[in-house]
Amino acid sequence: MYRRALAFGLFVILLDQITKWWAESALAGGERIPVIGDFLSFVLVYNPGAAFSLGTGSTWLFTIFSAVVVAVILWVLRQCGSRAWAITLGIIAGGAVGNLIDRLFRDPSFGQGHVVDFISYNGWFVGNIADIALVLGVVALVIIEMRGIPFSGAEESADE
Repeated sequence: MYRRALAFGLFVILLDQITKWWAESALAGGERIPVIGDFLSFVLVYNPGAAFSLGTGSTWLFTIFSAVVVAVILWVLRQCGSRAWAITLGIIAGGAVGNLIDRLFRDPSFGQGHVVDFISYNGWFVGNIADIALVLGVVALVIIEMRGIPFSGAEESADE
């Protein structure tokens, strides 16, 4: 299951970084590109904080927290026997790493980098692919837990 989780995580990381590269090259002039009217558009924003730009002065804390979350997920995945849990945790780890890469290596400095956001939802907030992966992953975790799917994968292997 570990390999499956890593594959999903790497896919999220690659998609996130490729789309951020596109956003920086295509939207550099502050241009807004409508996708679905005003509801969904592309606009380049550098976010020093967390969701909704909260905690803009605490970038180092988000960097450390993200690194710890990824480390814990990778450690926990070693004991995972469930396909659903592995895929979901891989997606969450991929989203966390996607934004962690920005925090570590983007301006203004190492560990305090601003996250590239470019998907605007009717002006309410601007996010990226990593954010989408994190939200979908957490929703999937809630569903997995509500369905009672065991982390060990015992019931999954019995169903196959």
